[in-house]
Amino acid sequence: MNIFCKLLVIILFINAFTIKAQKNYPQNYFRNPLNIPMQLAANFGAVRSNHFHMGLDLRTNSQENLSVLAAADGYVSRIKVERYGFGNAVYITHPNGYTTLYAHLNKYYDKLDEFVKEKQYKDEKWEQDITFSPGQFPVTKGQLIALSGNTGGSAGPHLHFEIRDTKTEECINPLLFGFNIPDSIAPIISGLYWYDRRFSTYEPGANGIAVKKTGSTYTTDIVQVSSPEISLAIKAVDKANQGFNLGIYHAELRMDDQVIYSFSIDKVSYDDTRYINGCIDYPKFIKDKMSIQHLSSLPGMKLKNYSLPDLNGIINLKDENVHTIEIVLQDVNGNTSRLKTKVKFNKTSDQTSPTNKMVKANEGKTVTTENAEINFSKAAVYDAVNFQMSEKSNTNADGVSNTIVLQSPYIPVHDYYTLKIRPNRKLTNEEKGKVVVLLDYGSDTNVVQGKWNGDRMESEFNRLGTATLLLDQSVPSVSPGWKEGALINSSTLRLSGKTKIGDIISFRAELDGKWLRFARMKDDFVYIFDEKCPKASGLHTLKVTTINTAGNTNTQTFTFQR
Repeated sequence: MNIFCKLLVIILFINAFTIKAQKNYPQNYFRNPLNIPMQLAANFGAVRSNHFHMGLDLRTNSQENLSVLAAADGYVSRIKVERYGFGNAVYITHPNGYTTLYAHLNKYYDKLDEFVKEKQYKDEKWEQDITFSPGQFPVTKGQLIALSGNTGGSAGPHLHFEIRDTKTEECINPLLFGFNIPDSIAPIISGLYWYDRRFSTYEPGANGIAVKKTGSTYTTDIVQVSSPEISLAIKAVDKANQGFNLGIYHAELRMDDQVIYSFSIDKVSYDDTRYINGCIDYPKFIKDKMSIQHLSSLPGMKLKNYSLPDLNGIINLKDENVHTIEIVLQDVNGNTSRLKTKVKFNKTSDQTSPTNKMVKANEGKTVTTENAEINFSKAAVYDAVNFQMSEKSNTNADGVSNTIVLQSPYIPVHDYYTLKIRPNRKLTNEEKGKVVVLLDYGSDTNVVQGKWNGDRMESEFNRLGTATLLLDQSVPSVSPGWKEGALINSSTLRLSGKTKIGDIISFRAELDGKWLRFARMKDDFVYIFDEKCPKASGLHTLKVTTINTAGNTNTQTFTFQR
């Protein structure tokens, strides 16, 4: 077959793939949920910390309170109000078997907003997760359902929009439904990497290969490898006429004109979204903020509907001949990029054998030190880990145990492991009730109140790092944004929360003896004045009770005039 024929076959295959993916879903059934043209800040499947991005982030021109509209006829089937995650969110169930989700909202439409508010006051609870029957809040296509915002786990004003299968709750790539988002730019490739797969992608890790663009094709120098068993990974982004770095939709790896691996990001469930850590070079992502996607399957990566099960992408070089490699990347609109290179095995010395503390995918493992024990399940790791666990002196003034070093934060774990730590001194029963476990994973910390199992505290985490027991005898507090007894003319009351260790896990505010609805905005608590505290209503007493992770309680009283 000549070069032209080969190229024609590839083009036909890619076009057929794109058409087939889009024909699986109704076209033009859903409308743009905003009144401005759809512009993407993030697409479906983009790499996030410990999860795939599960919808589209639609730009709102850096503004809040834009009208958010129902994408099709249906009914409001659920709302959520939460500190992180979606913030304020609306779910609409449609008669064609799909549910749309709209997140990071500032406010629901009036009738729904009033219902939610009444329930919050009835429950005396700000966070809510409410489901509705079909007849309660029906909506029509294009109807106002909310105002856009920046609530929850949002780093700037935008609308997060999802389409889910109503029965399975799987999130489906919204770009497969025919939205009009112009895109004429092919994915941009900036790096190629190879891994020695005789043991693990984590050791010795990625070997970078410089990429250059020649005409319309990307190329590299011949890839000289020192292992007969390797895999490849690609660093690439999709610009999609938007300027933002979007995720790659489809990739295909060919060796000597044979497809040996292929992935497409069509649908993912929230139960499986953490498998992103087995689809990327996790150490590079955490250390260097680089999104590098594997063109192979790691042994512990069990994500459904992502890659073909009979193509694992492992390249077995049984000889020292030169082999051709082609990588094809494609977006939903069919814009395509290709990287062509060659690979050659140069035999060297054998690989060093791993230690007896190796944790393998699909195998459980228990590792111990003098004062600690960690238990991994069969689903703990994506690839083999030469696991190292040790103890060192604790330098934290509140520490009551050695610091337990758990490998490093650059190795991912999939599900929760159990960690048991023995304190380094005898604790009273009262002290035991105030002990928490601090996990430091580099970019942040996680503090939990574990449970005592004999003479050790037991807790669960799903990241690695350093762990220690802390005795927390401090109390949480809030600081008002006004002077005591001041006249408040603004539309809100704001309290800033603070706790020495862990988090404020419970907050209750009472105005003149009655529960008052404060929203949690990251570490602040915000009340928007309403009929519960009208203007010219005199001097008010606000009593606030907070509880931190260790269970320590503090009650504070403030006054203001309105």
